[in-house]
Amino acid sequence: MDKAVVIGIAGGTGSGKTTLAMKIKEYFENDIVLICQDYYYKSFNNLSFEERKQINFDHPHSFDNTLMIEQLKMLKDFKPIQRPVYSFIEYKRLAETITEEPKPVIIVEGILLFEDPKLVELMDIKVFVDTDSDIRFARRLMRDIHERGRSIDSVVNQYIKTVKPMHEAFVEPSKKYADIIIPRGGLNEVATSMIIEKINSIIKS
Repeated sequence: MDKAVVIGIAGGTGSGKTTLAMKIKEYFENDIVLICQDYYYKSFNNLSFEERKQINFDHPHSFDNTLMIEQLKMLKDFKPIQRPVYSFIEYKRLAETITEEPKPVIIVEGILLFEDPKLVELMDIKVFVDTDSDIRFARRLMRDIHERGRSIDSVVNQYIKTVKPMHEAFVEPSKKYADIIIPRGGLNEVATSMIIEKINSIIKS
């Protein structure tokens, strides 16, 4: 293979895209590198903690797509990267980085992958995970409380103020760029098996 194959998995918050990506990664183990768009949130170090909490993190401008595109191109060319580490507790990028070694297949997952045409151009297969909004909200609520230390009020307020309107403005319209639309994400065993078979054929070719 001259270049690694990039598979993009997009979808709204709590749609199941991360579950799908992890199931695929677990199946292939050492043949896949998983890159999350969440790693590439911009670091607003000039702002106070309280100011950072008010940022609309569901808007495309909150992501450092320039760095993400640069590092995906490096991985595609089988070059290692030092990818950023983002703290959802502090709302900022940490000083440390993590080395990601190149693999034959790159899985990229995130809510706004298909919103940026330059990111879309890098992807060989584009998957959109489509899940009912009530289920997505419930999953986000549980995740943000248990994993990110948020209060119920803050999660609900953020969902109403930014998550839902940004989904309608940017995430849902980006679905038109997908090659495959999967209901229920990682819980859809049939669709997951089909994607695994496709990746198998790519690795063996």
